[in-house]
Amino acid sequence: MEFTQIKETCLYISDLDLAENFYHEILEMPVISKVKGRHIFFRCGSSVLLCFLPEVTKEEKTLPPHYAFGKQHIAFEVDKSEYLKTKTKILKKGIFITHEQEWRYNLESFYFEDPFGHILEIVPAGIWE
Repeated sequence: MEFTQIKETCLYISDLDLAENFYHEILEMPVISKVKGRHIFFRCGSSVLLCFLPEVTKEEKTLPPHYAFGKQHIAFEVDKSEYLKTKTKILKKGIFITHEQEWRYNLESFYFEDPFGHILEIVPAGIWE
């Protein structure tokens, strides 16, 4: 099999409006779908970030039921030339960086949390190459 990418990544949240404020207003991801009482989806580069209310999707009848609880982790990739600019922008928006990590090839990443306690990370392109 030759997969080209992960097309969708899913987070389970407790408040659609809070998710919209954070991911759309603060992180500047375009909203591509919002269904009251169920989900909100965001465009993230060529991928989609799906945010579901787990108490709804675990009872799913038309699709396979799915849900999760607790801290989930996803990393967002930025171009190497945009890494420091993105970090500065995150800090200026009042988001606290919880951890900075040095990786091989003199690359680094940083971590922060969304309003639901999920662990988000910003990584420069090439970190897994």
